[in-house]
Amino acid sequence: MMLDDLSRRVLAYADSRNVGDEPSATDVPRLNVSRQRMPTELAPVLYEPIFCLVLQGAKQALQGRRVVDFREGHSVIVGIDLPTEARVVEASHEQPYIALALKLDMGLVRELSTEPGADGDFGPDGAAISAAEADEAIIDAMGRLFALVEKPAALPVLHPLLMREIHYWLLCASHGSLLRALARAGSHASRIAEAIAIIRGNFERPLVVADLAASVGMSVSAFHFHFKAITGTTPLQYQKRLRLIEASRLIRSGRQSVSSAAFSVGYQSPTQFSREYARTFGLPPLRHTRVPAPVSAPD
Repeated sequence: MMLDDLSRRVLAYADSRNVGDEPSATDVPRLNVSRQRMPTELAPVLYEPIFCLVLQGAKQALQGRRVVDFREGHSVIVGIDLPTEARVVEASHEQPYIALALKLDMGLVRELSTEPGADGDFGPDGAAISAAEADEAIIDAMGRLFALVEKPAALPVLHPLLMREIHYWLLCASHGSLLRALARAGSHASRIAEAIAIIRGNFERPLVVADLAASVGMSVSAFHFHFKAITGTTPLQYQKRLRLIEASRLIRSGRQSVSSAAFSVGYQSPTQFSREYARTFGLPPLRHTRVPAPVSAPD
């Protein structure tokens, strides 16, 4: 299936469903559609393990000081939960940014990692975000997956098969080294993923890096090195960004005041919280209820 054809079909779908600026779930499990009609400012975002196929336009994401560009025809893999910043850089009303995004099933990644072709060179553990030109196999598979939006009766039969096929192609991809490393028990990447799960589950509590490193069987120095190599940031900075994104969600929902949100996510000083919030989001928390909340997918 050609990329242009898939792009036209997805855009027609987005138009018919009046998809807005935020990613929109389809009736196909784990599959989202994104359409953005103008460039955006750099904004905080929480990425979860996901595969994105860019059909039109371009976007940028940050990994620490590293800028990752993904453009039309690019396959983008995010292997771990990553609080970062992103923006759409190419989009217009005539040529909007369009993408399909599939939430990854890490259990399926591990299951398929020993299959021929998917068990190749692990190489370095890799960065959290990687992008490369999508090959015909993955474009074709995503096209067939998207086609299920119009064939709901086929979902129970074909969806599991297409999920396996797409995960297999991603494991085989040149930029799939992080997925291959995550699937390998005891790898640095799999241990960092364990640590990230601990941080996400307890982000409101004080973080003792030495204890976290020990809990995943790594020395403090090795833990710091591999954590930053994969995420682009330190464990403490990672936790801070998670706290601020969660606080933003609480404030925007109207369920908590600025002070209560600050305490809920682990800050002891509302003043410090407001200062760091404004530095991250560009607005103090009291004024931030008027703008959209940070999104949670790179599509």
